[in-house]
Amino acid sequence: MIYQRLFLTALLVVYAVLAYAATTYEAPFSYEPVGPRAFPLLLLILLAAGTVYLIVRPGHMAEENADTPLTGHVLGRLVLCVVALSLFAFFFERLGFVVSAFFFAIIMCRLYNGRWITSVITAAVMALAFYGLFDRLLDVPLPLGVLSGLGG
Repeated sequence: MIYQRLFLTALLVVYAVLAYAATTYEAPFSYEPVGPRAFPLLLLILLAAGTVYLIVRPGHMAEENADTPLTGHVLGRLVLCVVALSLFAFFFERLGFVVSAFFFAIIMCRLYNGRWITSVITAAVMALAFYGLFDRLLDVPLPLGVLSGLGG
């Protein structure tokens, strides 16, 4: 358990360095009302809060993970997760946010043993909800890609 806490503490140091880099970032132009610093800082704050929780959490962390060996099946799922995220990033501009987020969410639901119908419904709701949140409420323009004819 001490190694897990040392690793988590090292992650906090990495988050601090990344936060410093994010605060000193100057974009040549700004097309978002909150600027280019807000999203990395918000993400780093959430990551740091979760890491601090794992550091101070009562000592059940080692016992929970002791029964989960790093098998080929688990490594395969991790590789598929990284591949899915890479495909999401690759198709983000080409297909647009809604379509690429839809397929990414389906893949992630299936990786966690979700049923097909549940995965498709969840993916559709998440893709549309996040598009509405970022594009409409937060004024962060997201690419529509193949759905650009539907945007208003």
